[in-house]
Amino acid sequence: MIELSEIQARVLACLVEKERTTPEQYPLTVNSLRNACNQKSAREPVTSYTEGAVGHTLRELEALKLVREQWGARAPKFEHRLDKELGLFPKGIAILSTLMLRGPQTPGELRTHAQRLFEFEDLDDVQYELSRMASAEPPLVLPLPRQPGQKEGRYAHLLCGAPQLPLAAAPVAREIHGEGLEERVAQLEARYEALLERLERLEGD
Repeated sequence: MIELSEIQARVLACLVEKERTTPEQYPLTVNSLRNACNQKSAREPVTSYTEGAVGHTLRELEALKLVREQWGARAPKFEHRLDKELGLFPKGIAILSTLMLRGPQTPGELRTHAQRLFEFEDLDDVQYELSRMASAEPPLVLPLPRQPGQKEGRYAHLLCGAPQLPLAAAPVAREIHGEGLEERVAQLEARYEALLERLERLEGD
């Protein structure tokens, strides 16, 4: 899977959002897309991209077959092809674009923030889709370790590569990716053997 830059992810997610929320204005011109990228609500982080930067990003995404220009209008307009390239259904594209626009979120936050893009039945529906996307090959989302003071774990998208985690979460993140797994298995095997020996001694007494 191609790793996107932050601005590429923002442009794609804004195209997805506006396709569902303002279909009468979709596809978007470069100027409309710049305004969508830089809006101050429902965005994390808030950005200040120039029209030139957004236009250059659109050409990059065209080369990746993630964006297509619509011809025939007075000004060039663009539409995304993210769902087609990744093979995602509406609920998956809603989750992915919401994570791209707002950063890591809990399943409950995702259900609330994505409701304009897709109406999930309940939290189980969100959780099922997250699990499916996390187990895809390559994975599209990653469950993050729960931080102190948080009641629920959050999820992050992986289109821009692995997310930056607080230092305290790094050991857990390494376990998620398989690092240190052999050591943990060896420790468990040693404990198991010690328990067996202790049990045999007790039975012998």
